[in-house]
Amino acid sequence: MSVVQGPVPGFDPVQLRSFLALAQTHSFTQAAARLGVRQSTVSQHVRKLEVAAGRTLVHRDTHSVALTPDGEAMTGFARSILAAHESAASYFSAERPRGRLRIGMSDDLALTRLPQILRDFRAENPRVDLELRVDQSGTLHRRLENDRLDIFIGKHPRGSGEGQLVKRERLVWVGNPSTRLDPAQPVPLVVYPAPTLSGSAMQEALERAGLGYRSACVCRGVNGLIAAVAAGIGVSCLASSLVPVQLTRLGPQHRLPELGQIDLVLLTNPRTADRPASRALAAAVLSSGPRGLSPSAP
Repeated sequence: MSVVQGPVPGFDPVQLRSFLALAQTHSFTQAAARLGVRQSTVSQHVRKLEVAAGRTLVHRDTHSVALTPDGEAMTGFARSILAAHESAASYFSAERPRGRLRIGMSDDLALTRLPQILRDFRAENPRVDLELRVDQSGTLHRRLENDRLDIFIGKHPRGSGEGQLVKRERLVWVGNPSTRLDPAQPVPLVVYPAPTLSGSAMQEALERAGLGYRSACVCRGVNGLIAAVAAGIGVSCLASSLVPVQLTRLGPQHRLPELGQIDLVLLTNPRTADRPASRALAAAVLSSGPRGLSPSAP
């Protein structure tokens, strides 16, 4: 028996951009400011998108804006649609990507599929030369602000509203299978050089819980952090999907406080964001969605 389906709804890229800005800022006012339009325009775009989808995407009241479950689903579709739209526009544009592209990548993202995305991007854009810097997110963010990077892909505080959200992750404590913590002693931490988002998250959580801590080991890269934790020097934290096989997630028996969540985002340099190479790479990363920042196959 054949099933007759209705027409597939068409989604306007302009409306999708307004919706994503609202999803990231949770504020019509902030979304409008980010896009350089009126608040009423953003509201109109979102309502038209809801009509096209036939679903309520946003809960609105006088104090807050929250996405419905359908709205959460739409964020992923919107990123993919806009990335495909950008890729098509770039492909058929007379101006093909070329030149040097300065990329900053958080070092723990080297454990994900992101290197494969960069390899595919380079194969599809042979006239673009890549300058890749792998470092801590805070350092890379400062380089972007100082016009020393074109694109940054890495960690950012949750809900900052800055950049384009690729994936939201829960931070988890990690140790090795034999990790035991003495409640009478400060928690030994393995950390990156301060200031770092993960280090701050651990310290703030421990302070809220009234637990002491000490920096048992300072490492400059994720490989050093993994080695130190695996050796039993101390405990640390990672995004939940990025815990390597050498380490173990620590559970309730270790009596460590919740660490909250962190955003993995893509930020572009406003001075170079309109260059074809920057647009093409941003589209490639965003079209991969959360899967692009998931662990690579062993």
